[in-house]
Amino acid sequence: MDLLIIAGITLALLLNFVNGLNDASHSIATVVETRALSPWKASISSAIANFIGPFVFTTAVAATIGTALVTPDAMTPLSLVVAMLVSILLIFFATHIGLPVSSSHALIGGILGTGVAAAGLSALILPPAEMVQDLALFSLIGAGIGVLILGILAHHLGEGIKPAVVLGVLFGISVTIPLMIGAGILVLSGILAIIVFILISPIIGFTAAFLFDLLVSHLFRYSRQNRMRRIFQPLQVVASLFQAAGHGANDGQHAVGVICALLLAGGLIPSFMVPRWVVILSAAAIALGTSFGGWKVINKLAKEITKIRPYQGFCAATSGGGVLAMVTMFGIPVSSTQVMSGSIAGVGATRGVKAVKWEVVRNMMEAWVVTIPLAFALSWFGYLIISLFL
Repeated sequence: MDLLIIAGITLALLLNFVNGLNDASHSIATVVETRALSPWKASISSAIANFIGPFVFTTAVAATIGTALVTPDAMTPLSLVVAMLVSILLIFFATHIGLPVSSSHALIGGILGTGVAAAGLSALILPPAEMVQDLALFSLIGAGIGVLILGILAHHLGEGIKPAVVLGVLFGISVTIPLMIGAGILVLSGILAIIVFILISPIIGFTAAFLFDLLVSHLFRYSRQNRMRRIFQPLQVVASLFQAAGHGANDGQHAVGVICALLLAGGLIPSFMVPRWVVILSAAAIALGTSFGGWKVINKLAKEITKIRPYQGFCAATSGGGVLAMVTMFGIPVSSTQVMSGSIAGVGATRGVKAVKWEVVRNMMEAWVVTIPLAFALSWFGYLIISLFL
């Protein structure tokens, strides 16, 4: 096996390790904050769930990473190695300073950057015009429905119409697109699907957690806090493991997609396929990273966004896990950081706008927005420099 391919496989596994290190916060944060589990038990149980996740769901995300971003001639061993180096450095730096960035976006930006550097802009696999038109149509329909519903609600409650219109557009689009995809009416793939879900995945997580929290609060409105704690602490643990499995299934397949692309580029497999040993090694790497846990990131999600009660931790983890499971089935590599941060903000918002520290959320969103362009630029520049010497 070529030395560059061996180095690439090693880096792919290291990428999954630092992914787990940064993203451990998603499933650990809420159970640690509510003391449903000790930090050590939360880390180990989450690591096990992360390992199991890729075997429960499909490998569609791996196929997207390995085949749907850039053309095969741009997926060379060197371009993949540079992309992973940049992704690892970005994620490790973010974990060190306690910033929950998206490892998905770092890898995607890296692959796009080195792909363009290796083969030009023609390397990008752009969506067909019909797909873009369908997306625009259903976005307009969703926005109209959202504005109508929230506008009527704001009028009856005596609230401002302008904020209701803005929120109606955002929530209408974010709910309509996944529903149309689930119904098979709308098909999104590749770069377009990734861009769309960068924008709507936090809103989906927020909406699902907000509504689920309202439902649970209504059903248990006459229950005392002690009884609520006894009921929902065990349920919160189960929900966090479900969410961790969803994270392992989605983010855990990053290394799978890259390793399979490396094997294909090196002529070691005839077509893009996923060997069992690749899944096992990738799952083990992300589980190992999760077991160590990035505690600065955990503190940011657990304590700085909003105060979480056990039933709210259950609602956030269940909603976030459900969203991750849905997009994984459709092969869309989303940011689990965005989904869970949105879910945590959603349960906090049920207690009022002031219950959420929106400044923290805004800072995290700025990091999400800049990740792909930054990874793209660094990978593009890095590939050009390294290729001069190789």
